[in-house]
Amino acid sequence: MILAMMMVMTISATAMSYNAAKNEALFLSDKMAYELNLTAAQYEAVYEINLDYLMSLNGHGDVFGIWWDRRNADLRYVLNSWQYDKYVALSHFYRPVAWKAGAWTFAVYSHYNRGRFYHAHPKVFVTYKGGHNRIHGSHYAHMHMPAAHHHAPAVHHPAPAPHHAQTPVRIDNRRSMPNHMLANNTPRHGRMNAGHFGGRR
Repeated sequence: MILAMMMVMTISATAMSYNAAKNEALFLSDKMAYELNLTAAQYEAVYEINLDYLMSLNGHGDVFGIWWDRRNADLRYVLNSWQYDKYVALSHFYRPVAWKAGAWTFAVYSHYNRGRFYHAHPKVFVTYKGGHNRIHGSHYAHMHMPAAHHHAPAVHHPAPAPHHAQTPVRIDNRRSMPNHMLANNTPRHGRMNAGHFGGRR
C-alpha cells in the first residue's frame, strides 16, 4: 500500500494540470494553424488533439509513448497530405514536449515569443474538457479526405517572430482534476489578437 501511494505521489508531481495543458495546447495549436494554413474546422480539431495529448502526460515516459502515437494517428485524419508532411518535418510541432530537470519544456517557444498569437481562440477552447483520445478508433475519422484533393496553397508567411530561449514550465503539483469537475474551475482568460482563416498577416 505504501509503494502504491508513493507511485501515485510521483505521478501527481509530474502530471500537467488542466489549466497548464489548456494554455500550452492553445499556443501550440495557434502556431500550427499559422504554419500549416489550417481551416477553422482543422484548428478546432488540432486544439482538441493537442489538449488530449498534453493532459495524458504523467512523466517523461509518456512524451513519445502511446499518447504521442495516438496524437499522430488523429492528426492524420485532420491534416491533408501536404500539411501532415510539413507537420512531421517541423520538430517543434512533431515533438513538441520534453521533460528536463523536473519541468516540461515546449519546443515551440524556440520559434515564437510567448504571448504572440495569430488567431482568435478556437470555439472549443472554452467547452472542450478532453477525452476524445480515449474512444475506440479515432474521433476524427470523418474528417479524412483523399490525399489527391489536397494541394499546398500558394501562401507565403512572413518570418516567425524573434524567438526567445525555451522557458521551462514548472509543474502545478495539483493532480489534473477529472474532466467532469473542470467545468466550474476554468479560469477567465484575456482576449487574444483576433485572426481570420481566409488570409494571413
